[in-house]
Amino acid sequence: MEIEIDGRKIGSDHPTYFVADIAASHDGDLNRAIDLVHLVAEAGADAAKFQNFSAEGLVSDRGFRELGSKLSHQSSWDKSVFDVYADASVPHEWTPILKAECDKAGIAYFSAAYDFKAIDMLEPFVPAYKIGSGEISWLEAVEYTAAKKKPVLLATGASSLGEIVDAVAAVRKHTNELVLMQCNTNYTASKDNFRHINLNVLRSYAELFPDVILGLSDHTSGHSTTLGAIALGARVVEKHFTDDTTRPGPDHAFSMDPDTWREMTDRSRELELSLRSPLKEVAANEYETVVLQRRSVRARYCLPIGHVISREDLTVLRPAPSYAIGAAHVTELVGRTVSTPLEPGQTLTWADLARTI
Repeated sequence: MEIEIDGRKIGSDHPTYFVADIAASHDGDLNRAIDLVHLVAEAGADAAKFQNFSAEGLVSDRGFRELGSKLSHQSSWDKSVFDVYADASVPHEWTPILKAECDKAGIAYFSAAYDFKAIDMLEPFVPAYKIGSGEISWLEAVEYTAAKKKPVLLATGASSLGEIVDAVAAVRKHTNELVLMQCNTNYTASKDNFRHINLNVLRSYAELFPDVILGLSDHTSGHSTTLGAIALGARVVEKHFTDDTTRPGPDHAFSMDPDTWREMTDRSRELELSLRSPLKEVAANEYETVVLQRRSVRARYCLPIGHVISREDLTVLRPAPSYAIGAAHVTELVGRTVSTPLEPGQTLTWADLARTI
């Protein structure tokens, strides 16, 4: 299974596709958003992703206030939930500008749309749609997005398997170009979150949905989860990006910066090279070490013509040149007759032995 996004093929036989989620790290500043696009392109991302929503179209100010207290990662926010989302929103007017900057930087422009208007607005600008974990049970919007006939990246954080099955079915009504992304939606940047990432869910996805591309949408620090996901078959990785993880704001603390992003992509490319073929064979760069590290049969003593070989007459030592009798055959030589005089330490060849009848 493979799909194509903005001219890049994505699948098990292709390099991992890295999506940098700039999300709220623009801090409401278009120029800052543009700078982040170019920074992440330099750091090795394949796409820069934003999030298109309006606070009033995404959250209920009254609803969150009625909860009585902020939960999970929102507990550290100084502003109301509504105000934080209002500050983080990306005006639709930014879209063509950000798309043009991504084009200049040589990376794809992505966005996650959180209402029907945004889904329609983005259609001419994005090569694929991202559906966030929180939207997975809003099947009406999932179907509406998939009906655009573009590849869909579906995050599955805080979701039951039944909800995922329903969402996958909703997407497949309109397109089979689907990236199914394991995700954990705790954004606290706590080290304890690693215990809940459950990368082995990717194995389950591979069994249950063999014709989808596997992915990871991740909010942990560093790149250990990325390497693990790639080893388990993920070919799309999304992580948040900023230029400074100490800045105030909802996303900075758990984001990657230019240095850590570059480190992640460099180590990932090394891992991809390391994984390669499932076939066990002598690798091209091992041919000479076969000679150096394998043992061959050698005479322990002077062995005259006509001598009948005993095991005591033989030793097995490195190296093992191609013409030598390999150590695997040493016991086969016991009882054979020497046809060529042999010196101590001399390598035995089959030509040194009398033919057997």
